[in-house]
Amino acid sequence: MQQTETHGSENKEHPLVSEKSSDNSIKTTAPGEYRVIRRNGQITSFDVSKISVAMTKAFLAVEGGQAAASRRIREKVEVLTQDVLNGLFRNLEDGGTIHIEDVQDQVELALMRSGEHKVARDYVLYRAKQSEKRAKNQARRKKKVVGPKIHVINSKGKKKLLDADRLDEIISESVEGLVGVDKELILKQAYRNIFDGIAEKDLSSAIVMCARQYIEKDPNYSKAAARLLLDGLRTEVLTFLYGEDKTATQSEMVELYPQSFKKYISKAIDLELLTPELSNYDLDRLAAAIKPERDHDFTYLGFQTLYDRYFIHSGDSKIELPQNFFMRVSMGLAINEVNREERTIEFYNLLSSFDFMSSTPTLFNSGTLRPQLSSCYLTTVPDDLGGIFDAIKDDALLSKYAGGLGNDWTRVRGLGSRIKGTNGESQGVVPFLKVANDTAVAVNQGGKRKGAMCAYLESWHIDIEEFLDLRKNTGDERRRTHDMNTANWIPDLFMERVAKEETWTLFSPEETPELHDLYGKAFREKYEHYEKQAKDGKIANSKLVKAQDIWRKMLGMLFETGHPWITFKDPCNIRSPQQHAGVVHSSNLCTEITLNTSDDEIAVCNLGSVNLPHHTTKDGLDHERLKRTVTTAMRMLDNVIDYNFYSVPQARRSNLRHRPVGIGLMGFQDALYIQDMAYTTDGAVEFADQSMEAISYYAIEASSCLLYTSPSPRDGLLS
Repeated sequence: MQQTETHGSENKEHPLVSEKSSDNSIKTTAPGEYRVIRRNGQITSFDVSKISVAMTKAFLAVEGGQAAASRRIREKVEVLTQDVLNGLFRNLEDGGTIHIEDVQDQVELALMRSGEHKVARDYVLYRAKQSEKRAKNQARRKKKVVGPKIHVINSKGKKKLLDADRLDEIISESVEGLVGVDKELILKQAYRNIFDGIAEKDLSSAIVMCARQYIEKDPNYSKAAARLLLDGLRTEVLTFLYGEDKTATQSEMVELYPQSFKKYISKAIDLELLTPELSNYDLDRLAAAIKPERDHDFTYLGFQTLYDRYFIHSGDSKIELPQNFFMRVSMGLAINEVNREERTIEFYNLLSSFDFMSSTPTLFNSGTLRPQLSSCYLTTVPDDLGGIFDAIKDDALLSKYAGGLGNDWTRVRGLGSRIKGTNGESQGVVPFLKVANDTAVAVNQGGKRKGAMCAYLESWHIDIEEFLDLRKNTGDERRRTHDMNTANWIPDLFMERVAKEETWTLFSPEETPELHDLYGKAFREKYEHYEKQAKDGKIANSKLVKAQDIWRKMLGMLFETGHPWITFKDPCNIRSPQQHAGVVHSSNLCTEITLNTSDDEIAVCNLGSVNLPHHTTKDGLDHERLKRTVTTAMRMLDNVIDYNFYSVPQARRSNLRHRPVGIGLMGFQDALYIQDMAYTTDGAVEFADQSMEAISYYAIEASSCLLYTSPSPRDGLLS
């Protein structure tokens, strides 16, 4: 047999065994796309031609080079290649990632099943020979990377030897209790990725990548990657707090956490990152309540997000460890409580266990000098130049401290309307929306994340057609808002006209001012009155269109750009528990909040979310635990309202008057999985109803108690 000639010399590698790739980056797999994990951990595109080439060489090794032009071999290889593909992708119809060894196993299996035993035997022997050669090479490489030749460069430029024992220990800690995670695989990859003279900050990233690349292989690698990232954070934080290079394993943090917590609070206050009021807590008691083991509960994506956005930093250095972070948030939320330490520990236990999670602004700002803790703000923009730019200024101030924005623009007059002060014509609402869009970009929530804003417009507004085009990728860029969400605010009457294939009249709001505040039967009567006036020529700026044409354009733009969203005016107002206090003119940027707004009041959302899987057993809801969670969560949300930093007075007035809070839920699919229940079943629908009813009941029960037990004054009931 021509083993050397057909399978390659020492300098050539088998197509399916090759570990060489021109792309050294870590790649994710898109839907419908297949990738191969090679032995060195690299992930490359799947190439079916390599299977055909490998099989052809295997046949030639047995039958000789003269068979290269054989039609029989070509046809045989085509059939066998298809068998291999069927075996590999039978359970991966939508794409995925496979290992190179799985590919070679399927090649062997296909050869054996087809009766090509000699070819299969030759292929098996060749794989064994290559495996032995790789083992020898790996042993040689390991001798090169271990020992005194690997040095790490710290932040001060000083060289020190790599602590191999510590590397082994932190990787061992990262895989502790995780089924399906191979410590030796991560360790081997670590030695592949590190090199003599590697920077200390790069060392941590290199080790994290060793686990991260296998998350597709087993989800538990996500937790391992999070724990390795945590080790880098510990080094970063402890070095900052203690003023010298300092590392610690997770087991060492049992003693270090209490010390680091007090140092962190003191240092952050000195740097004017936290309010000095936090120093008045019993820090020893709070430090003793910290649970270091909960650091191991994070997944990689969650922990990386906290690292990138949430942990307090000074310059380029993070100064906040995960449990210190949760305790700091809890201290801020309990700052007005009588028994502050007791409440802080209660709040900390809820947050750090992931049973409940406060909203992003609360996590960002609790305990800081500007504790803006509320999630979203809803405004209504008036129809005058001063009022419009006052509203944009309010948006900027609210966005600065991480508030999301929902703006009702329906009152602003439309294109072509007369401007009484100048006797000119209005350019409509779109140019002002462009300014608002650019404001959200410029004031990007304190540099922590993109500004978030949504503009609402009622479907009878004369500018509705231009409004629908705001997110298009073509047209005049001065009339496009690519960074802002948009939403239709639709009355029921419009949908009736669509269903009946009738006409729809568009108006400019300065000529039909009552429509903005009316809904239901009153809106219908006034709208039909204005339609008659327009027909009689008594309204200057109006337009008659087919209702279905507007509806088709709404759906077309929604399909093309994802905007504007479809929201409904009448149901939101008819079901509003605050009809006595005003009218709902829009929702927020997430469309889950419906609160009344006016020139004097900017509505405020105070939000948090229950982790439903933590309150679910195989038999359904754990009502005792859910009640305990919701009761504590309601107190936290109620404290948000009193402790909150209000950057504009209209928001303070509204929040203290109405005290609205919202508790959502997350992990619904996971909760169904715990119960072995399919998403599309009647049981899932029933469970959804039970969950929300239970949360609502416990929230109302808790809010009733708050009216009598909370130390701060109350202007009214929580809604």
